Amino acid sequence: MTEKYVLVVGGAGYIGSHTNLYLHEAGYRTVVFDNLVYGHKSAVFCGELVTGDLASADDLEAVFTQYDIACVMHFAAYAYVGESVQDPQKYYENNLAGTLNLLAAMRRHEVSDIVFSSTCASYGVPVALPITESHPQQPINPYGASKMMVERILQDYGRAYGLRSVVLRYFNAAGADPQCRIGEDHAPETHLIPLVLQAAARGTPVRVFGSDYDTPDGTCIRDYIHVSDLAAAHKLAMDYLVNTGQSAIFNLGNEQGFSVKEVIKLAETVTGRPVHVNYCDRRPGDPAELVASADLARTALGWRPAYNTLSAILETAWAWTKRMEEASKPL
Repeated sequence: MTEKYVLVVGGAGYIGSHTNLYLHEAGYRTVVFDNLVYGHKSAVFCGELVTGDLASADDLEAVFTQYDIACVMHFAAYAYVGESVQDPQKYYENNLAGTLNLLAAMRRHEVSDIVFSSTCASYGVPVALPITESHPQQPINPYGASKMMVERILQDYGRAYGLRSVVLRYFNAAGADPQCRIGEDHAPETHLIPLVLQAAARGTPVRVFGSDYDTPDGTCIRDYIHVSDLAAAHKLAMDYLVNTGQSAIFNLGNEQGFSVKEVIKLAETVTGRPVHVNYCDRRPGDPAELVASADLARTALGWRPAYNTLSAILETAWAWTKRMEEASKPL
């Protein structure tokens, strides 16, 4: 594997860049393919970077021709739930059509292994908790639907063309590289933890969408998983494909649910600062509670999250937030 390249599609983004870094430090040769619309060139400081777009067959042909690709890791997608509800065409065109172009390039160049970045949003409103991989997929927003559709495409391509895939359904990614080299840097930022930590750093209020959910304190409950643990899972998924030759689907989560209010309270403890809150109406497309069962990933991949407490995750995110806040100050 080390004589060939791992193609990290969307590797300038949040989870992709952490995975690229993890693979590089594990001795793999990587090439990042990213259009840099949401990703950051500065996040790709190891491996090679090719600027290109999944919408361009020529861009894809060029990278597959130049590099001997052993495995593809596919992170490139639009991923804002609320925006997907407002503009579903954007999501289906990018997340579906772009993936079809990628798979076509893989077929032309006889690359058979792909690890796909999917989401717990494909489950929709859970009918049972914790959520296992056999839980019905009934997404309630176009983002989750687009990921579910790609999962189906991968299954069909496996049967028809011999494509081998591991689908990783993330729960809520959070945290930053423990050495603070890269971290979460979305524009706009919509994820709870960076928004709460920015509010703590700046003394500004954070908006909370919905306080009337059917949960113990009225706010949404989510399962948070450290981004470095997600990166480790991708390497294990690639090993799984090489060793077994079998396609599979795995949840990735810490199997613990925390409400928005609980996250804010713990953030105040980690930062030593108050967090002021403005409560707003619910956002469309947000289920009340999402908590993973990760039994399959533990059993089949040998995956064990290193950051298995929310406070440990928050500590890395807070270190990154402070660095970003300091860097943004005028000279």
